[in-house]
This record gives sequence, structure tokens and C-alpha cells, in this order.
Amino acid sequence: MRAESAPLQVDAVTLASTIGARIRRERLAREWTLDHLAEAAGISRRQVVNLEHGQANPSIGTLLSLSDALGITLSALVEPPSSRLVKVIRAGEGAQLWTGENGGHGVLLVSTPPPDVVELWDWQLNPGERHASKPHHQGARELLRVHLGVVTLQVGDDPHELAAGDAIMFPGDVAYSYGNEGGEPAHFFLTVYEPTGSRAPATIRA
Repeated sequence: MRAESAPLQVDAVTLASTIGARIRRERLAREWTLDHLAEAAGISRRQVVNLEHGQANPSIGTLLSLSDALGITLSALVEPPSSRLVKVIRAGEGAQLWTGENGGHGVLLVSTPPPDVVELWDWQLNPGERHASKPHHQGARELLRVHLGVVTLQVGDDPHELAAGDAIMFPGDVAYSYGNEGGEPAHFFLTVYEPTGSRAPATIRA
């Protein structure tokens, strides 16, 4: 069975420009220099410059490093702020934050506001693709439900093979990865719960 084709997501150039503007806004709000943010996030100054100018499509890992450094959530960098109680995301409006080497994708569809954030993701892994994630903050939990295909989920040292219709809950504060070792596309939905009340901007040791 083939995976359903997903609608095109937000244009990559527009998304990169939006993310860059938010990184710059958050940095300037803290009166941080480019070097300060680069050191706090563990990336190069050139990367920060390119990101702020919308000249790069950052990986999920880079975005997580930047959000951790700034003391905000990943969704705060990629979603427009909203005061509405109801938020509707139409088909094609999600933020595609991961693209696999064989055409797969990871799309952040929608999230709740802080302090305790819940994110809803739409993932497709094509045959041979794998995404490794660094641990989230302590207490993070993830819920995954496979829609099509077979997903190999590695949580720490424990592998789990999940077929269509299977669901799993696992800790998100350890290293983990999703993979497709089969011959057909795998499609799954992922919910990430991350308590963020203790987040604070990173400090640089003098």
C-alpha cells in the first residue's frame, strides 16, 4: 500500500525568512550579539548570520539548539504568534522542518502555547530513511501512531517495530530515532509533550 501524498507545505524560502526574522527578534530582545547567540547555541557565527538573513534551511537539531539557547520552544521559532483560543491549520500550512534524502518529510502542524507545550507532527519516511533526534528537556513524552507502513523506533538501546495501526508512548528526554527499513513508505503522526516552565535563556560563562 502506498502512502497518501501529502500537500505541499509552506514554501521553504518563506519559512526560512520567517524563522530568520524570529531568531533575530529574540536575539535583539535579549540584547545579545551574534557571537553570544552562536556560543550559547553551539553553532558558528556564520550560521547565525545566514539564518537571520533567511539564507539557510536549518535542521531540526539546529532549531532545537537555538530554541534551547533562547529559552523558548521550537514552535515559537516557526509558528506565528496567536492569541486565538482556536487555531486552524489548513492542509499545506504546516512547517516542513525535515526533508529526507529520499523525499520523506517531517511537518510541524500545530502546537499549544507555553508553559507546557504539545506539538502535533506529520511524518513520512521513505524506504531507507532515518531521523535521529537529540533528547528533549526532562519530562518530555512522545506519542506515535503509525498510519501506513512499518516504522522502526529506537528509544535508547531498545528497538520497537511498529506496523500500521500500532501506537506507542515513550520518553522524549533520551536519544531516539525513527527509521524505515522496509520497501514501502511509512506514514505516522507524532505528538510531543514538553514541559517548559523551567526554560530560561542560556548563560555564557565569562
